[in-house]
Amino acid sequence: MLPFEDATILITGGTGSVGKVLVRRILTGEMGVPRKIIVFSRDEGKHHAMRNYFRNLPSATDDLAYTDSVNRLTFKVGDVRDYASVTAALRNVDIVINAAALKQVPSCEYAPYEAVKTNVDGVQNIVRSITEVNRDVETVIGISTDKACKPINVMGMTKALQERILTEANIECPTTRFACVRYGNVIASRGSVIPLFRDQILAGGPVTVTTPDMTRFLISLDDAVDTIFAAIRSADPGCLVIPQIPAARIVDVAQAMIGDRKIPTIFTGIRPGEKIHEVLVSEEEGYRTTVAGNYYIIHPDLPELWTRQGTTINRKYASNHYVLSRHDVAALLAKFNLLSETPAMVGGEMLA
Repeated sequence: MLPFEDATILITGGTGSVGKVLVRRILTGEMGVPRKIIVFSRDEGKHHAMRNYFRNLPSATDDLAYTDSVNRLTFKVGDVRDYASVTAALRNVDIVINAAALKQVPSCEYAPYEAVKTNVDGVQNIVRSITEVNRDVETVIGISTDKACKPINVMGMTKALQERILTEANIECPTTRFACVRYGNVIASRGSVIPLFRDQILAGGPVTVTTPDMTRFLISLDDAVDTIFAAIRSADPGCLVIPQIPAARIVDVAQAMIGDRKIPTIFTGIRPGEKIHEVLVSEEEGYRTTVAGNYYIIHPDLPELWTRQGTTINRKYASNHYVLSRHDVAALLAKFNLLSETPAMVGGEMLA
């Protein structure tokens, strides 16, 4: 039986870039036809826009079938920071995907406790509610980031704590499976660097890049959702699922988008909390990491959750290793129509 068949799915932070694509993909029925999808977030404006987006779609397209989506899709205004709100949203839910987050690195540096309240207290509210009230929840998947690996910034630190909270929750509530995904920068998601570059280019420049050598792992919205689906299908309790994804120099991303235009690039320096290079799997995690298809699986280090022996993988995980050439970066961006002057559609997210 497919994981979503006749299931009620709660997506916290569901009006964000990943949430919108999650809903679009779930509605195709590729993982089974759900009984209900609950989009949960505190932004009523985004709720209204997202509701209209899906309800104005045709009943079917070449690759999507929004069968009965009006009845299956439910919107709840609420905040993961509020335990009562979370508990109400979790009623009769089978699967939780926690996409709620404060994710802008500099913003979290200037408001660290706000990041704690969403990224740490929010996930703890989910765990507490399941443990105390809603024990019928089958699966919880947390969405983490490469910044949680050897974290140096508040965003990464709080996401690392989310990973640990969800790992330990398997001991606290063994009837529910808690796992996480961890990936890099989502191409063209709201607030990411590609929409910024695009706006700067359309304004005639200059394009601002932090440093010439800065690198980042890149993943599309659909590939991010594929990773979440992979975790839902097969992740053991407490595991981290990590896609094998390319990395690129950010200056190459900028130059690929600039193309032949006479637009200058200026270097502004590293922003508060930023790394030059990110890491997806640390050396310490490598000994309990295995490979499954196109994914790395980091197994939990709590002995109560050991299910298999990890295998040390003899390769580098930092984003400055195996970097895409500028030509390959341009090909990747062209795949998503990001080199065009017209607004690009990436995984259902329109770049204004």
